[in-house]
Amino acid sequence: MDVVFHALANTARRDMLGRLADRELTVTELAAPLTMSLAAASKHIQVLERAGLVRRTVDGRRHVCRLDAAPLASASAWLHFYERHWEQRLDALEALFPPAPTPDEEDR
Repeated sequence: MDVVFHALANTARRDMLGRLADRELTVTELAAPLTMSLAAASKHIQVLERAGLVRRTVDGRRHVCRLDAAPLASASAWLHFYERHWEQRLDALEALFPPAPTPDEEDR
């Protein structure tokens, strides 16, 4: 799970994953919208591969990447465990403030 969170910690890698959620992309296509060299983008893809989030297939000189979201399940489960803690805290905070009046109530 540490490698998954490490992979998700970078904006460029999250951007790549978001675009891979739509369809398979080549390394060049993944690098195109980013302000970095192809070599730097390739290193980011390697981080995603080590985390198991990206699978790469090689077809001649084309390197095609696809998303493998399975490793996100353990990260999601870990975050979900703490969700109830934050819900309780937000509920307690909400209880401290009265609800804002609706537009109808303000006219009265």
